[in-house]
Amino acid sequence: MKLTGVETRTVEVPLVAPFRTSFGTETVRRALLVRAVTDDAEGWGECGAGTGPFYSSEYTEGAADVLERFLVPMVAAVDDLDAHRVAPALESVRGHRMAKAALETAVLDADLRARGVSFAHALGAVRSAVPCGVSVGITDSIPALLDVVEGYLAEGYLRIKLKIEPGWDVAPVRAVRERFGDILLQVDANTAYRRGDARHLAQLDAFDLLLLEQPLPEDDLLGHAALARQLATPLCLDESIVSARAAADAIALGACAIVNIKPGRVGGYLEARRIHDVCAAHGVPVWCGGMLETGLGRAANLALAALPGFTLPGDTSASERYYRTDLTAPFVLDEGHLAVPTGPGLGVSPLPDVLDEVTIARSWLPLG
Repeated sequence: MKLTGVETRTVEVPLVAPFRTSFGTETVRRALLVRAVTDDAEGWGECGAGTGPFYSSEYTEGAADVLERFLVPMVAAVDDLDAHRVAPALESVRGHRMAKAALETAVLDADLRARGVSFAHALGAVRSAVPCGVSVGITDSIPALLDVVEGYLAEGYLRIKLKIEPGWDVAPVRAVRERFGDILLQVDANTAYRRGDARHLAQLDAFDLLLLEQPLPEDDLLGHAALARQLATPLCLDESIVSARAAADAIALGACAIVNIKPGRVGGYLEARRIHDVCAAHGVPVWCGGMLETGLGRAANLALAALPGFTLPGDTSASERYYRTDLTAPFVLDEGHLAVPTGPGLGVSPLPDVLDEVTIARSWLPLG
């Protein structure tokens, strides 16, 4: 396979409601899309970077720049290209995992479409549908939070994840547990706490949570290991897990009992599968996190979440959770599950009219 050109598109898609975490509030998803054109097919990838460098050091415009100036030319120089050769070709570039992941995904999608193979089959999926949870942002009040949660439960979501931060943690969790009883409930701190908060976080043990996600900074594995020994609630790592090696280290240190796998955060779906395999070998359950993906990223995440080690509901929510109009045909919840696409590659493509309407910047890089 040979690349003949790569297009990058920046799109802005309004969210149906503001989404607030400890990092800030988003009202629009500014996403970077990558289209890889080969001599046999074309494929799509979606970059998980946000508008600003808050979840990670990457951001949309920076990802577009590093792709155009460095990553795409380096991959274009590879003879007999396939997705497994993308990461080695980019190894000399430090970081930029989300940009790398978008390019690798686009190349993999093009390759699979040309061969008539689905993402799910290529990754090793064992399920045709995956159970879905929903991530609930920080709201203005507890009554507002309860209304939001009630709505998602009525829609059929099987697990609720609450975003928390200092000052918004024990009380809202208590309110949700008391109001809705024995639902699957977990919380996500997005690195908002420090080691000295252990006694406070221990109050969450009273609410029988599935997990407490990433309470401490991403580089504090020893702190997470110490915290894990002080809490009954299982710790899950997100931002700390950037590779299969990082996952193995975290497990060996006792820093986590569960891992959230986000393909963009770890450099792509091939590395995400390696993390899945490492965790499965150690008996550590995994689940698929979300980055406000459009239908392109959601399709790939569903294929990943259908692997055998993904035993907890992920953040692979329906399209209408975030967007009134998705870039692809909408993903619709069916009894708490989303179907895994079965068509070649991602199994979905952008709707041309919708894509053009939301595109705010585009660049074509001819190659060959």
